[in-house]
Parts: sequence; C-alpha cells; structure tokens
Amino acid sequence: MIDTELISRKLKLISEYAAELEEIFSSSTDKEILANSLKYHTAERLFQLVVDVMIDLNIHIIRASNITPPDDLESTFVTLGKQGVLSEDFAVHIAPVVGLRNRVVHRYESLQRNQFVAELRKNLSDFKQFTIYISKLLK
Repeated sequence: MIDTELISRKLKLISEYAAELEEIFSSSTDKEILANSLKYHTAERLFQLVVDVMIDLNIHIIRASNITPPDDLESTFVTLGKQGVLSEDFAVHIAPVVGLRNRVVHRYESLQRNQFVAELRKNLSDFKQFTIYISKLLK
C-alpha cells in the first residue's frame, strides 16, 4: 500500500531542495557558480539530495504497488513510466539523473564541472515536473 504521508513528506523535501537550487541558479551565472566553491558544492549536495529522495519515492511506489523491481536505480524511473506514474518520455529523459548523481557522489573523473552546472541549470525544472507526476498519486 502506498504511504501517502511518506510521499507528501518526500515531495516537500524535493520542493525545498529544488527551491534552494533555483535560488543559487537565479542569482548566479554558471561562471559565478563555478568560481565560488561554496555555491558549487552546495549545488552538488542539493542535487544529490533531490535525486536521492526521488529514488526513495520510486522504490517506495514500486514496492507498494507490487511491481517487479528493476535491476538498477536508473530503471526505477523507466518502470514508473511504463506503469503510467510518470510519462514514458519524461521517465526516459530524467532516468540518467542517477548516473550524474553517481558521478557527483563518487567523484568520478568523468564529471566535468562546467557541464554539470550547465546541465543542472537546463534541467532544473525536471524536479518540479517529477513532483507534479508523483503528487497525482496522492489524489
């Protein structure tokens, strides 16, 4: 059974973290973020927190709905797309966020800071879109 209280709490966390990210990005250029280690590392951490909570929600919904769990965390988005919780196009679009999160967390050499900042700025609205899809489960 889907725990609507849990979903509500986690959606609130995503919204709070995303709002902090939006504040950083609306008040600074990419160049300013890259030049300010506090802003940059804050953006990284907030991004990680948002993605972690999104994954938690995906896993909860999959388990509570008795859906066969996928083999990896990225596929949790695709699974929810196939189940109609997310649109399939959106699910495929947002799923790679897990790989980016892994590169941030594990400090893989493949993470290019300027590319991370540019991609995060470009896709910041995806977090709000995700909350809109998941909020529909509460109704």
